[in-house]
Amino acid sequence: VQLQASGGGSVQDGGSLTLSCTASEIIGSINGMGWYRQAPGKQREQVAVITRSGRAIYAESVKGRFTISSDAAKNTVTLEMSNLKVDDTGVYSCILVPRVGPHSWGQGTQVTVSS
Repeated sequence: VQLQASGGGSVQDGGSLTLSCTASEIIGSINGMGWYRQAPGKQREQVAVITRSGRAIYAESVKGRFTISSDAAKNTVTLEMSNLKVDDTGVYSCILVPRVGPHSWGQGTQVTVSS
């Protein structure tokens, strides 16, 4: 399964962006989808994931600012980001976790927040 992410870009501190990720094919049953990010010189970190039951889990640093949603039937996941901060800068990658089989990763989309 290939994941296509879109929606990255450059904004100023306090701005908003929405990231979207779509799978190339529909997988009948998944455990969840989500977003990770990697800032320059830092390890990749989990930003937000949403389980098949709709439970959303957020990194502490983005709680209250980011909202994740998904369409399980279409295997799409969206990340709405508001009140963006310079520390949110990084390459954002989406992930799909099937119930069986390996995880799938998107190619990454750059988010740059300037002060």
